[in-house]
Amino acid sequence: MRRTVLITGASQGFGKLIAKKFHKEGWNVIATMRTPEKETELTELDNVLVNRLDVTDKDSITKSVAEGVERFGKIDVLVNNAGFGLQGPYMSSSEEMVSKQMNVNVFGVLNVTRAVLPYMEKNKDGVIVNFSSIAGLVGLPHTAVYNATKYAVEGFTEGLQYELNPIGIKLKLVQPGAFNTGFVSSMDRPDVSDNCIYKAGWDATVAQIDSMIGEGQDPQEVADITFLAATDGEETLRYIVGGDAIQIMEARKQMNDVEFKSMLMEAFNL
Repeated sequence: MRRTVLITGASQGFGKLIAKKFHKEGWNVIATMRTPEKETELTELDNVLVNRLDVTDKDSITKSVAEGVERFGKIDVLVNNAGFGLQGPYMSSSEEMVSKQMNVNVFGVLNVTRAVLPYMEKNKDGVIVNFSSIAGLVGLPHTAVYNATKYAVEGFTEGLQYELNPIGIKLKLVQPGAFNTGFVSSMDRPDVSDNCIYKAGWDATVAQIDSMIGEGQDPQEVADITFLAATDGEETLRYIVGGDAIQIMEARKQMNDVEFKSMLMEAFNL
């Protein structure tokens, strides 16, 4: 019997690659997105259900999960991939921008998980793969709010495993570095005026990020690692992906707080 995965944010980037990977491996795929009417590629694949799910809309979550179960009978794996980034000085970021970031990246994960868990609890089986980031492991310049959301996903996932592992449900974290998927170019960035006290540091950060983003890294690697995390049957919690992320974490392990901060400040010309 085919197994079934539900993926949020499957319209582009990692989400679409993950949907294709699971489909290639013979799975049923519930590929969810905010605007399924715009999707033309995944809709042509057998055993793929494309439907609407906005992680900030609880009704759409409930409906999407129910439609997936009605179509395929169960959900074996949930991939909480949907998210976006807020980048820029915290004091230049509006309350609305910060709230949107929290609602999508944190409460979106919590609410989709809450909707899927009853089906996994019934079967006493399942895997939940939550997307974190290297930004969920170390603080990065001018990314404080995004850091906060990914640290929250890390804590939620690590804590939840003690509730779910005893009933047969595994928890996983995928932690990508910077990949050229269009994610960074689509990040929310506040307007920072020329007379803002943070302007020089913000400009330096933007220049550095835009020059290095995803260089030489294939996003397919993230899709492949996600499939591995979902299917390896191991108790492993964290899967870090990307040479940049691995390099940053190695440096973090070898340096104290001051040394690591100094390294990043120098790298970002701060």
